[in-house]
Order: sequence, then structure tokens, then C-alpha cells
Amino acid sequence: MGAPRLWAIVGATGTGKTALSLDLAEELIRRGRGAEIINADAMQLYRGMDIGTAKVPVAERRGIPHHLFDEFEVTEDVAVAVYQERARAAIQDVFDRGSDAILVGGSGLYVSSVVFDFRFPPRDPALRTRLEADLAEQGSSALIDRIRGIDPAAADRLDPRNSRRVVRALEVVLQGAETHGAALPDAPVLWHPDTVLVGVHLDRATLVGRLDERVQGMWCDGILAEVDSLRSHGLESGPTAPRAIGYAQALAQLAGRMTEAEAIAETQALTRRYARRQVSWFRRYPDIRWVDAGTPAARLVEDFPAPNA
Repeated sequence: MGAPRLWAIVGATGTGKTALSLDLAEELIRRGRGAEIINADAMQLYRGMDIGTAKVPVAERRGIPHHLFDEFEVTEDVAVAVYQERARAAIQDVFDRGSDAILVGGSGLYVSSVVFDFRFPPRDPALRTRLEADLAEQGSSALIDRIRGIDPAAADRLDPRNSRRVVRALEVVLQGAETHGAALPDAPVLWHPDTVLVGVHLDRATLVGRLDERVQGMWCDGILAEVDSLRSHGLESGPTAPRAIGYAQALAQLAGRMTEAEAIAETQALTRRYARRQVSWFRRYPDIRWVDAGTPAARLVEDFPAPNA
């Protein structure tokens, strides 16, 4: 049957990646190959963030093993380098069982960190602590000025409002390393040689309508109750989870800073913008195969026969 391979199902939110990944897993199993699914959605890593992330319920996973869902508390910060290590270990475990691994999600940097030879700059916890103290005392603009004196291009990429990224960039340049700017390498090399990159495409008008309906559905399905429950687990103190699209707006509504109509409208606008960024990110992938939403998994398997199959 050939050695196990890595499939990556990527694309904008709302295009049907999850459904295709499940169909693909079932088709591979039907043909005698094992298949397991690895999550590459940054927010689906968090426990309890279900409605706002469209996380597929356990009962709807068709008996297919899923990995890296509900791995972290909403109070934790999941660095991409940490995710990369966990995801590659999970994939290798799947390979060791003789099965194909299906990486599915739309978080571009997370996907890239796994499928390409994506190496992260060094970390220095002691230096990070000092820089966080400098941030509290001087503000992010002062830190960006320090970066500009060492790496002007890196400074130009930074948003002073994203203080976590500013601190990380200064930590990197002070160690004499180059920042990658959260971007795909100029000439990416696959981490696993037998990797199939599949992008799921949906025409813009249909996608916009689907996304707007999805956001309306989030409120109908109880995202306010979900967010209210997550607050008791420390959601608002988390460095990442409370800023997720939909969750930030639900928090604002619960706090009285937004009406429901305003929260929904802002979530819809941000989701549409995020989808555009996702498409731009994945279109840069070399050798990616774009398929229409709803493409049969059988056609995908036939178009990409395994070596020595």
C-alpha cells in the first residue's frame, strides 16, 4: 500500500474542510488504509470553545480518531512552536500505526509550521521577563524603537497594539536571530516528503452568505451561554482565547458594551475579513491543489494515488 502520507485540508473558514476531511478519512479506510485527523485550527485547541469555532462534536466524528482538539485551557497561551511539536508528534504516532494523517484547519501559520520545514527563533525566558517589565514601564512603542535600531524591517511589520508580538520580536533580535514575521519561507520545503496539499474553494458570494449565516447560528446555538460559562474558567484572563472572533464580541455583549445586533455584525465583518486573509495565505502554497467545496473524497484519492499503491 505504500508508506503513510500526510494530507493537509486547508482553506477559508466555512468552506467545508471538516466535512471533506471526514469523507476523506472514510474513503481511505474503505480502501484499506487507516486514517486519523489532526486539528490545525488554533481556537479548536481550547477546551470549551465549541460553538464559536464550529468544532465537530465527538458524536459526529464517525468513529475516526481525532487529535489536538480540546488540548488546552482558555487561560493558556499556545505558541505556534508548541503546537508544531505536538502536531508533528501526533502525526508521527499516526504514521507509526500505519495510517495516513489528515491535517485539517484554516490557521495558516499553524498549518505551515507543520507541513513545511518551519523553524522558530530561539526563546530566552529570563530575557522575556525583563522585556515584559520594560513593556509595562515604557510601552510598546519604546520597544519597537529598540527593534528598529537593530532590524528596521522587523519593526515596520509590528503593530504597537500587539504587545505580545512586540516583546517576542525584541526577544528574538536581541539574541541575534532573524524574525520570520509570521510568514511563509521564501522557498518552503515539505517536512514530510509525501504530503498532499488540498485547498477547499467556495465562490465569494456563496462563502459570504454562508459565513453570515454561521455567525447568526452561533448566537442562536448559545454562544453567549458558552462564553459566560468559560468566564468561570478564566476566559477573560487568557492571553489568546478571549480575543478570538465571536468570543470577544460575546464578551462585549455580556459586559454591556455591545448590543446583540452590534456583536453579530462585528463578528460577521471580522469573519469575512479573516476568510480573505486565509485565502491569500494558502494561495502562496506551492503545489497546492484547489478543489470545489463538495468535491467527492473518492476523486481526491484517485487523483493522488499513493506511491507504490
